[in-house]
Amino acid sequence: MRYILDPELAAVAASLPKADLSDLAAAREAEQMVSAHLPVHESSVPLSVQDMTIPGPPGAPDVRARVYAPAERSRPLPGLLYLHGGGFVMGGLALIDSPARMLAERAGVVVVAVDYRLAPEHAYPAALEDSYAALVWAGDRGGDHGIDTERLGVLGESAGGGLAAALTMLTRERGGPRLIAQFLDAPTVDDRLNTPSMRNLPDTPVWQSVNSPISWSHYLHGTATPGAPDVPVHAAPARAKTADLEGLPPALVVAYQVDPTRDEGLDYARLLIEAGVPTDIRHYGKAFHAAHFIPGTVVGTRMINDRIEAVRAMLAG
Repeated sequence: MRYILDPELAAVAASLPKADLSDLAAAREAEQMVSAHLPVHESSVPLSVQDMTIPGPPGAPDVRARVYAPAERSRPLPGLLYLHGGGFVMGGLALIDSPARMLAERAGVVVVAVDYRLAPEHAYPAALEDSYAALVWAGDRGGDHGIDTERLGVLGESAGGGLAAALTMLTRERGGPRLIAQFLDAPTVDDRLNTPSMRNLPDTPVWQSVNSPISWSHYLHGTATPGAPDVPVHAAPARAKTADLEGLPPALVVAYQVDPTRDEGLDYARLLIEAGVPTDIRHYGKAFHAAHFIPGTVVGTRMINDRIEAVRAMLAG
């Protein structure tokens, strides 16, 4: 299927590196190089940025995290757990450092960026359990860092979006900290890989569909075969039934037209709507996967402004 890109995005698309998860070591090295050269957001207000370790899940290592907060604040602020993308096998704090700073500055929130464990070395449910441990910490100890623990949300991009979706179900089932909002940006939620966008968009910028089976195989290693009936709903939230989703926090689901993961995100938004979850959808035409990471474009600026506005509104309490 041919596709049309926004002219500004098309101008940079050819220069963007393509991930090749068939050589995971090389893919990780390339991702780390890209992350190291991403521009750092220069905040107009002083920010406190603190690296820390959070108690991990039972029997597992502590979880690395980075907490971003406006340095000058007169009251506790909403807390936002931020889960990075990377196909469950790549990514880290460096990848989301700039957008985390922007969220803390412009949305007026305390951002807890989570460096969860990666597959295949740590397959499902390691990343989800690390995310839950970070959420428990935010609920129990976040007040020490200026977080209003009654106003907690979670934001995830790509694989992080899938983790964020699963986390909302997990914390409800365990009676953990209550989330009041979920922000799912191009969420990776469906291991079955049978949507029209996954089948018909094989060669797109940033993320290519050929990597999706590899990503899911690494993530589900030792648990289930991707596409099999026994894949847990907490691993692939698109498998949820209405009862699984009822009562979850209000959602913003973001999708990009030129993105293999487009339809699974839109389908998941429909499932949330059918379950009665207040859900807004932002679909960006002529844009590729997580295009807001490309600085200086009109469409990217609009995406960022939309995100900031949504976070401010949905975490206002």
